[in-house]
Amino acid sequence: MNRLVFLPLGLAALVAAFLASLALGASDIPLREVVGLLFHPNESTQSLVVHTLRLPRTLVAALAGAGLGTSGLLLQAVTRNPLADPGILGVEAGGAFAILVLVVFFPTAPAGWFVPAAFLGGTLAALAAYSVARSVGITPLRLALAGVAVASLVRAASRSLQLLWEERAQGALFALSGSVAGRTWEQAGQVAPWLLAGLLAALLLTPKLNVLALGEDVARGLGARTERDSALVTGLGVLLAAASVSVVGPVGFVGLIIPHAARALMGPDHRLSLPLCALLGAAFLIAADIAARLSDKPAETPVGILVAAAGAPFFVLLARRIGRR
Repeated sequence: MNRLVFLPLGLAALVAAFLASLALGASDIPLREVVGLLFHPNESTQSLVVHTLRLPRTLVAALAGAGLGTSGLLLQAVTRNPLADPGILGVEAGGAFAILVLVVFFPTAPAGWFVPAAFLGGTLAALAAYSVARSVGITPLRLALAGVAVASLVRAASRSLQLLWEERAQGALFALSGSVAGRTWEQAGQVAPWLLAGLLAALLLTPKLNVLALGEDVARGLGARTERDSALVTGLGVLLAAASVSVVGPVGFVGLIIPHAARALMGPDHRLSLPLCALLGAAFLIAADIAARLSDKPAETPVGILVAAAGAPFFVLLARRIGRR
């Protein structure tokens, strides 16, 4: 019961990051004024900045962060692999490549196609990583290395497309580095149903996650249909990652860091760790976006680069720890 206190603390962290994101930027706005403008918008420049620029951007960052964090938790639970992450397994790179292909070769395709395309690309990349690892005997470290190799290959293909069709690729530059800059209400509205529905479905699947985490033999002994449940959880994890990538591009390591933090605070029960994972993921990506926009005023560093700089050492330490086992 003492662990439940982390849920309101996670919500408080999300609210604090949300308000800070609305207040900080190229031109800072006092927090009291931001709160007033949220409930009483007017025709001032500050109100325009808050409601037109920063609010949709912050909402997209929150949704994508929650989606990536939850996706990582689902993939780690179903594979029982602490290194599983939509970025490491190639899901994000595959989704970004699919979006780039859609923009380059089908420029008139509606933006509503981005999520299905990213889901297809992410699924194919994950299957490729799994096939490579299976050919040499699957272990957590080998699966991670296979995913990194597949992701590197897909990123190289993305760069090639960008160089060959530079003008057409301008509409999907976010899919190469990961960024929430310039996100609009339209983009937030397109991706919100996918991510909210996916997060709700993940919450409903937490009892199955607890059973699957016990191992395949134990789960079958408890009457679980492991193959069906594993496929369902994996598909949901890929969908959440794909929906996030479709609007912010590949932001690696969110799905690796946040699930470990959530389980460290809440324990192995996914009914508790998954809600906290969504809250922490949203707060983390918003905080990273704030750091990105403040790092080089008035320009900004892509948020994917900052998150990678923080997540890469964590991945190396975790891989070394697993390698010693």
